[in-house]
Amino acid sequence: MSPARPLNAAVHVKCSAMAQADIAANYRSVAERVSRAAEAAGRKAGDICLVAVSKTRSIAEIRTAIEAGAVDLGENYVQEMVEKAEAFGTEAAAPRWHYIGHLQRNKCKYVAGFCHLVHSVDSARLIEELDRRAGQFDRVQPILLQLDLAQEETKFGAAEHELEQLVQAAQAAANVDWQGLMCMAPFSDDAETARPYYARLRAISEQLSQAGVPDRHLRHLSMGMTSDFEVAIEEGATIVRVGTAVFGPRQ
Repeated sequence: MSPARPLNAAVHVKCSAMAQADIAANYRSVAERVSRAAEAAGRKAGDICLVAVSKTRSIAEIRTAIEAGAVDLGENYVQEMVEKAEAFGTEAAAPRWHYIGHLQRNKCKYVAGFCHLVHSVDSARLIEELDRRAGQFDRVQPILLQLDLAQEETKFGAAEHELEQLVQAAQAAANVDWQGLMCMAPFSDDAETARPYYARLRAISEQLSQAGVPDRHLRHLSMGMTSDFEVAIEEGATIVRVGTAVFGPRQ
């Protein structure tokens, strides 16, 4: 990890008793919704990983979510994730950290030593750098390949025609464990607008399987956020990334 630096001001904000109660109730509500959506889709609730997106949230807020049952936390910014991980250290309550934001190659050295899963790998060069850095830590870094199916200028991710190159790089890397695919749908208040993107990601995973890619590389589909995670589960998501529904709107 990098040397500790001053935390973002948001991380220092104390969590009121009312806010703590809200976060705990919110997390349990979302977990129950995940369970119901999985069962409705003929799947097991335990097969869905709920990642509580904690970017800009304080350590007190994160601890409240953990006490309510959260195990997996998602962060968008490298420095913030590193500092929060350092704050927890090796204590028993330390969560599993997921990196879900855009990752630059020069930040791989801070992530590869401890991150449970990097969702947002979108280039062969990034795979190669994560491979190199993970090797320096004598560990294997789990990753997902991010595709930009929405083709929005504000979104990151590889284009579909670039996927073959990423797959080859991921399979060749000795210190990277490619575990599946990730995408983001355009934001909308109507969850159904996300369905075509999630269905497409599932179809791409199935095509890779039919082409002979081993199942161990296709075990996860990371898709679905606060506004549409139930639709994502219907379409095959194994990981959903939920922030606002757990922690409330960001200030």
